[in-house]
Amino acid sequence: MFKGSIPALITPFKDGALDLKAFENLIEWQIEQGSHGLVPCGTTGESPTLSQDEQKTLIKRCVEVAKGRVPVIAGTGSNSTAKTVEMTRHAKEMGADAALIVTPYYNKPTQDGLYAHFKTINDAVDIPVILYNIPGRSVIDMSVDTIARLAKLPHIAGVKDATCDLMRPALMNTRTDDHFCQLSGEDGTAAAFLAQGGQGCISVTANIAPALSAKLQNAWMDGDMATMATCRDLLTPLNAALFCETSPAPVKYAASLLGLCRNELRLPMVPATETAQNRVRDAMTFAGLLSEERKRA
Repeated sequence: MFKGSIPALITPFKDGALDLKAFENLIEWQIEQGSHGLVPCGTTGESPTLSQDEQKTLIKRCVEVAKGRVPVIAGTGSNSTAKTVEMTRHAKEMGADAALIVTPYYNKPTQDGLYAHFKTINDAVDIPVILYNIPGRSVIDMSVDTIARLAKLPHIAGVKDATCDLMRPALMNTRTDDHFCQLSGEDGTAAAFLAQGGQGCISVTANIAPALSAKLQNAWMDGDMATMATCRDLLTPLNAALFCETSPAPVKYAASLLGLCRNELRLPMVPATETAQNRVRDAMTFAGLLSEERKRA
């Protein structure tokens, strides 16, 4: 079962191209800081703007750098079932431990269509699949009934839930067995998601606060509620700031302040506004990620 703090990795760019050195450094830093897994090529990694060759390069490099120290859950989803199968096969060939597959955006399939989409992937590729349910960006909401139906398939291993509905994990636990993992897709409710029956978080915030994000998850697993509450409270302003404008613009800016990558995105994404940047800097300082001197730089 996948669990803990699993950053949905940003994709560093340099003059429009992949910055693979920065990407490799980010992976090493994440592992050193205690992250429990890695997700390359998710939507936080600007996957809609990546070519298939770039996606394959990033997944391959992530697996190579991680060297089995933490699981790699490759983002392979799209709104084309055939393309998703192709990318998921590649992830399997490259040694990824699982695939994170988003509900087909824009197409807006029915619940039967969602089931058919994921069953086709399940039948085509022998790799654990994490369903990614994010109605706010894909327009379609995969129901509890559909997820429970899919959970009976051999390769459907869990769900990344970005609905912000904290009834969902509790309901899902009544419909699935212990082999099905539930991972939050919303940093702001990650602690509450654990209390409702979840096992971890695929996180935006962990890109820039990996140690604190991992500490929160470890504290929960250890039954240390006081430490978890302290981590939660330190991260709360940051969780909010990183979504004050469309992600990943705020987190890319935050990463640039830490020297992790350039503050560079691909259109149609543009850098965070000055107002958002100020909010991000304040939240990073509150969480202990920036000194006052660096904040003013």
